[in-house]
Parts: sequence; C-alpha cells; structure tokens
Amino acid sequence: MISLRYHIVSIASVFLALAVGVVLGSTALNGSLLSGLSDERGELATQVSDLQAERNALNGRLADADAFAGSVGGKVVSGLLDKRSVVLVTTADARPADRDALKELIGKAGASVSGEVQLTHSFADPAKADQLREIVTRLQPAGAQFPTAGDPGTLAGALFGSVLMLDKNSAETQSSQSELSAALAGLTDGGFIKPSQDVKPGQLALVLTGGKAAGDGAGDRAATLARFATQLDRQGAGTVLAGDATSAEGTGAIGVARADTAATSILSTVDNVGTAAGRITAILALREQLEGNAGRYGVAGNAESPAPGVNQRGE
Repeated sequence: MISLRYHIVSIASVFLALAVGVVLGSTALNGSLLSGLSDERGELATQVSDLQAERNALNGRLADADAFAGSVGGKVVSGLLDKRSVVLVTTADARPADRDALKELIGKAGASVSGEVQLTHSFADPAKADQLREIVTRLQPAGAQFPTAGDPGTLAGALFGSVLMLDKNSAETQSSQSELSAALAGLTDGGFIKPSQDVKPGQLALVLTGGKAAGDGAGDRAATLARFATQLDRQGAGTVLAGDATSAEGTGAIGVARADTAATSILSTVDNVGTAAGRITAILALREQLEGNAGRYGVAGNAESPAPGVNQRGE
C-alpha cells in the first residue's frame, strides 16, 4: 500500500525537478538574450559612429562653403546699394559679430550706415508696453500720421519711421532735426534704446535680432519686434528683419512676421544671418526692397528660398 510519506516524497521530487528545469532554462535563455543584446549594441555603436563621421563631414563642407561665401561676399554685393544709406537697428540679444560683419558688407555694397540704435530688453517687455506707448505717442512729430493700431510695436515703428527713415519717393527727411533728437532722447531716458552718436535718417533699415524669445511673454516680445519692423518698412524705402534660424520659429520675431501675410507682403526676412551666406542674403534683400519686392530667405522651414533669385532647394 502506497503510504502518505511516499506521496509527499513524490510531490517534492516533481517540484524539485521543475525548479531545476526552470533554473537551467533561464540560464540558457539569459545567455542567448545577452548575446543578442550584445550584438545589437555593437551594431548600434557602429551606426552611431558612422552618423557622427557623416555629420563631421557635412559640417566640414558647410564650413568650407561659408568660408568661400565670406571670401567672395564683397564682390557679390559690390555696388548693390551704391550711394544709399542704411539705419541699423539691433536688439539686445543680437550678436556683435553679426552686426560688425553686416556693417562691413553694407560699406562694400556702396552704402553708408547713417546711424545705429540698439533696442533694450525693456523695448519689447510686455510689462513696459504702456510706458512705451505713452512715450511714443507724446513724441509724435507734428504732421506725422500714426496708425490707429494701439500696440507698442507698431506705434514705435511709426515713430522711428517718421524720424529715422527718409521719404521713399523723395529721399527727404520726414521730420525736423529737433524732432529726431527729442525722439531719441525720450526713448533713451525711458530706457528703451541706446543710440550711437550722430544718428541720421536713412533710406533703408536693417533690424538685426538674435534667437527666439523664451520665458513668460515670449510671444508678446516677438510680436512687438515683428510689428515694429513691419511698420518701419511702411515708412521708408525698405526694411529687412534678420536673425538666426531659431528666430524663425513660432516664438521668434521672424517666425511671427512670417506668419502674418500683411507683414510678409512688404517685409523681407533672413533667418541665417549668423553665416557669411546669410549676411550676403541680407544685403541682397535690402536691394530687393529698393525694387519694391520682399521675400522670406534662409534655411528655416518657413523660408521660401535661400536668397533672392534662388529657387528653393536649387530647383
């Protein structure tokens, strides 16, 4: 007769056999799995290495192309802005190296920089919008017609345009010297601008900015600058808004301007001014403005072509 002890020993043997089988099976599976993962890791490391080598090669080609553009830039733009004058407006985050390189190209194009004005951080600060609006309205030159839009960017563009832009038809000043001095002094005292010495009106304007705005109120700051540049364009022979590729994104001034059909119909934008090719494009865009045309240029997805007269992707 089979005893209870026999049953217990039999059941224990079965569970022991199962446990041994599970351990042996897991060991074999883990070895196979680890081997497969090791192979996959090796393949991924090879792919990463190949991609890094490809990236380095492309960066090298871009550097060579930009160096070439820089070496021939003066010849490309020579005479394009002959005997013209350009007002250079920069934001607080604009790179000094870009500003200096653009000034040099403007000279090689035959034009002169009639004055420089830096917009401070306060200029586009939403918290200072009412103060800027009040100062601009108070400094409105006699006889100047300001737009009915009440946003500070448009109103500031109207004031700058009336005192710093020559009439696009006659190339004559649109306000008196005293009105220009009062406008610059009032905005300087308010902490909104930092003008250079002896600022004079110009026929064209180049507004140079940095990257996209960030933090609270980023959209408002970008909109203020975009509307400022657009209104400045309306009151002179032409304006170009230039920055880098990030400024062409949604929270960048160029991105805001490009999203506004009213702005893109008159204002030219360049989104790769940090490169020699982009700076040449900015000069070409100023020339295009003189001819009454506008465009969106650069490398960002919302650019229509790399430069005036060049089809997208070289088509």
